[in-house]
Amino acid sequence: MQMIQNIDLASLADTAVSLFAAFVLGGIIGLERQYRQRTAGLRTNVLVAVGAAIFVDMANRLGGTAGATHVLAYVVSGIGFLGAGVIMREEGNVRGINTAATLWGSAAVGACAGADLILEAIAASVFVLAANTLLRPVVDRINRQPLDTQAVEVTNTVYVIAPVARQKEALHELEAALEAAEYPTRDMVIHAFGDEAVEIEAVLAATAVDGDRLESVIQKLSSLECISQAFWSPSTTE
Repeated sequence: MQMIQNIDLASLADTAVSLFAAFVLGGIIGLERQYRQRTAGLRTNVLVAVGAAIFVDMANRLGGTAGATHVLAYVVSGIGFLGAGVIMREEGNVRGINTAATLWGSAAVGACAGADLILEAIAASVFVLAANTLLRPVVDRINRQPLDTQAVEVTNTVYVIAPVARQKEALHELEAALEAAEYPTRDMVIHAFGDEAVEIEAVLAATAVDGDRLESVIQKLSSLECISQAFWSPSTTE
């Protein structure tokens, strides 16, 4: 039987070492994510690392180095879809990019382990952990600085609240005001704001705006009868 012929205790031991390394290193990366209550925590990072190790180790065993290299391309592609699943958009902000990138790193660690590059897998996990821990104080320090909307690339969103009965009129006035100010939008979302009003969110295509210029647009919109409230918000959060 082919199954019996494929039994190779030396190869099995090699696989066990690879999977153990992927399990431990993926767990170390996942512990940091779990501690910070991220979407993909301990179990997710372990599963990603072990899964990548299984695929690469199997390809390495059945197809040799060329086969493992071929499978690596599929691992990279597949982990991209998994990472996209943990990226969320919430009130104009994008969250989960660091978590998705960490999953990418876990897959790389697992792939190294599966390819019997244990020392490289350890080095990769150290650098992934360093990016998530040692760089955090630097990011926090930068984020505490005053926001200069003319120099920093941000996501700028204009919010307009209007009665339901005058929704179309308010939308038309918002589009006209932004067009006159030469601030085209890349996304427009309308949702309920209570029982008798709607909130219109216009995400600007520009990542850098003139704060005073945009503020004058807000004042103009606020003075219209069809609009009960207007404001804008720059965002740089993940």
